[in-house]
Amino acid sequence: MSEDPNYYTWLQLLQERTITRKEGELKVVTKRIPELDQEGVLDPRVLNINKSMQFEHAEHLELNAPSSLAQIRASMGWPNTDLSSGVDTVERQIIGTEAEITVRIYTPSVEGLKPAIVFFHGGGFIGGSLKTVENPCKGLAEKAGAVVISVDYRLAPEHPFPAGLTDCWDTVVWVHEHAEQLEVNRDWIAVAGDSAGGNLSAVCSIIDREKGTDYIKYQALIYPTVCMAAVNPYFSWSIDQYTISEQAELMTGIVMGLAPKEHNAILNLYVQSKVDAQHPHVSPIFYEHVDQLPTTLIVTAEYDGLKIEGKAYAARLAAAGVDTTYICYKGMDHAFMDKYGLYPQAEDLMTEIAAGFKSVIAKYS
Repeated sequence: MSEDPNYYTWLQLLQERTITRKEGELKVVTKRIPELDQEGVLDPRVLNINKSMQFEHAEHLELNAPSSLAQIRASMGWPNTDLSSGVDTVERQIIGTEAEITVRIYTPSVEGLKPAIVFFHGGGFIGGSLKTVENPCKGLAEKAGAVVISVDYRLAPEHPFPAGLTDCWDTVVWVHEHAEQLEVNRDWIAVAGDSAGGNLSAVCSIIDREKGTDYIKYQALIYPTVCMAAVNPYFSWSIDQYTISEQAELMTGIVMGLAPKEHNAILNLYVQSKVDAQHPHVSPIFYEHVDQLPTTLIVTAEYDGLKIEGKAYAARLAAAGVDTTYICYKGMDHAFMDKYGLYPQAEDLMTEIAAGFKSVIAKYS
């Protein structure tokens, strides 16, 4: 249970104040700040945390220096709360095509075969952990009635592209092949992930279609990075696309932390010039056959530098005929899922992913 006495009031208001509309073929959902109608402001919880911290953004660090890399990794994540009940947790190692992979398997107390969600944590391809996403994954398992498999994939720069991606795809294959052991219905496998994990989820769906395996029936991309190329034909980016009414210096800094950059340090660490940044396994927005992709949920935060590309990818999928929902959480910043049990938006996010997957299963069963 959350320690905030008003938490469940804010959660209910968040759900009641949701606005849904259509933009062409795209379903657009806006999640307003629970207790505010003012435009251009941070959620009070986000504002309080950001004002109390001194941020040192990745672009101000020499990422090739081991001390800076260790510092960045140590700073990732946030203490959060287990809001679930009756979810069993097992950690185990599985054998991939290139490496042994540690996974945590979260199984809800539901009888019979269950759907599966393979989850990839965020962290810029260079950090993140199973621990940070454990409580959101447990919540997702309970809400979706699904087995959630969280993947400890190999990280750059020690293991550059495509090592981590290979681990992620290998885990999807492993889940399909070990469905009975996991008490999973292999016909209902989804992928989900936050930030870099959203990218890995999107690329796993692409690989699934390229290979013709059709394992993945639903993808939930949480504030994903989908375009790591300096130039693209799908969207343009400007700070003017963000409404900022107060705390201008603070809010601009929050957005600019993940704004597109000509010299992308994370790209250099992850890809290390092994392929072009426009390769769809790096930047899924460049995938040619997007019409083949599964039902999709893309979630962004209003004050996240990745918001523009996330919505652009959602619009591209929808225009190609993919059943796509785009949700934007007003007043939120990047990585808000990490504040599970602190921000009501983080729990609501898991509710939305679960509802989306359940809807797909009901529609096609």
